[in-house]
Amino acid sequence: MRYKCFAVTIENQIAHVELNRPEKRNSMIAEFWEELPKIIRQIDTNSTARVIVLSSTGPHFSSGIDISMFGSRVENSDDAAAQEKSNRQRGAKFYDTVKYMQQAFTCLEECRIPVLAAIQGGAIGGGVDLISACDMRYMSADGFFTIYEINIGMTADVGTFPRITKLLPEGIVKELAYTGRRMSADEAKSLGFVNGVFPDQKTLLAEVMKIAEQIASKAPLAIYGSKCIINYSRDHSTADSLDYIGIWNASMLQTAEINEAISAAAEKREADFADLPVKRLHMGIGLTD
Repeated sequence: MRYKCFAVTIENQIAHVELNRPEKRNSMIAEFWEELPKIIRQIDTNSTARVIVLSSTGPHFSSGIDISMFGSRVENSDDAAAQEKSNRQRGAKFYDTVKYMQQAFTCLEECRIPVLAAIQGGAIGGGVDLISACDMRYMSADGFFTIYEINIGMTADVGTFPRITKLLPEGIVKELAYTGRRMSADEAKSLGFVNGVFPDQKTLLAEVMKIAEQIASKAPLAIYGSKCIINYSRDHSTADSLDYIGIWNASMLQTAEINEAISAAAEKREADFADLPVKRLHMGIGLTD
């Protein structure tokens, strides 16, 4: 399938999802918000890959949200009564738009498959929301990110703060949010926000693909469990998380997968693991959407 904002390839159990509007600095236009969750859910629902690598093209990863996403929703009417009622709806309409956009990034957390972000140049504004929702982040040496919204009189609202405050110290987040300054790749790595920094974009993508290959070689059911438990533990108490993982393994632990992993290692061969099952259709999401 062809997309306006992305190119998608799947090879060797790795789905490469690439932002491909470099001439527009990969700004997030209306089609972006429809296409990203559709792509992620298709891969996850159909279990067509074991890892997703999210990368970009051109000098910058993403320049963030195209502000026409908001301005285009203001409606005017010659009917004064109708216009007055429309004015009352603006807050609710804006809220609905934001929730719609938030879900496009939440799908990265909700999918069963790890998502690795390879970031070159700038991740600006909404680009920070996007990479914060990924499982791991890697940058080129020229990479940077900025919570840019404060520079245009906005508060970031599509997912940056709920996620990045769990990835960076609170004082650092507040400094970034209040000043809009750039954080370099090296600084981001020193603070643990970025897993690795590579000299250029070509090396960045090659090295991230190597990491994706390592993940793809592991048991998908165990990777799924690990992602689920790590995300759950982030948002719950230690006691609740210990109970949850006990229940998870009581129902999901597969001794056959453990035996296969041990046998494959001893025999120095590639393990023959079960893939994730195809998901049931729900919430109107179909296999061919």
